[in-house]
Amino acid sequence: MKKRKFKNSIITSCADIVLPISLVLGAYIILHGHLSPGGGFQGGVLIAGAIAVFYTAYGRKGITKVFNSEKMKLSEDIGALAFVLTATLGIIYGASFFGNVLYKGTPGKLWSSGTIFFMNFAVGYKVLAGIGFLILAMLGTLKEDSEE
Repeated sequence: MKKRKFKNSIITSCADIVLPISLVLGAYIILHGHLSPGGGFQGGVLIAGAIAVFYTAYGRKGITKVFNSEKMKLSEDIGALAFVLTATLGIIYGASFFGNVLYKGTPGKLWSSGTIFFMNFAVGYKVLAGIGFLILAMLGTLKEDSEE
C-alpha cells in the first residue's frame, strides 16, 4: 500500500508539471495554426490528451470532480456550430461558403488570416471537447479500482 502511494505521488507530481505545459502548448498550436504547421485539430487533440494524463495522476475520483461528460458533449456541439457559423459568414457577406471575408491584417501576425483564425479556433474547441468526451467514455468503461 505504501508503495502505491509513493508511486502515485511521483505520477501526480509529474502530471502537475506536464498538464500546464500541455494546455499552453495546445492553445498555442490552435491560435497559431494559420501561421505554422498545426492548427485546430492538432491543438485540440493535445489539450484533450491532458484528460488522460489527469486520470493517470488523480484517478476516477479526481476526473469525476473536474470533468462532466454531458458538458463535454454540449461543448462539442457548440464548437461545431461556431465552425459552421464562421463558414456561413462568407455567404452573409456575398462571397462563397467558407469565404475569407474578414480583414486579413498584416501577414505573419496573429490576426493575419481573417476568418481562418476563427475557424481554427472553432475546430480546436470542437476537437478538444469531442476527443475529451471519447476519453471520458473510454475511462468510464474501466473497472473501478478498489484502492483509489
